[in-house]
Amino acid sequence: MESVSEFLEMGGYAPFVWPAFAIAAAVLTLLLAWSLRDLRRERNLLDSLPGRRSETRPAEAGDDP
Repeated sequence: MESVSEFLEMGGYAPFVWPAFAIAAAVLTLLLAWSLRDLRRERNLLDSLPGRRSETRPAEAGDDP
């Protein structure tokens, strides 16, 4: 159990390392949430446009627009 506590102490730098990890995780989580929200909003906008193809596949060569 001593090695786990030594790891968690980070050689005396734990007060700096663990908050930095927590802040980075929070920022990444917020960026993911904002990106997913924006993706959902843009998909809804595209779906509401007139003439929107109901298919999800991209248009292939030779398909009529």
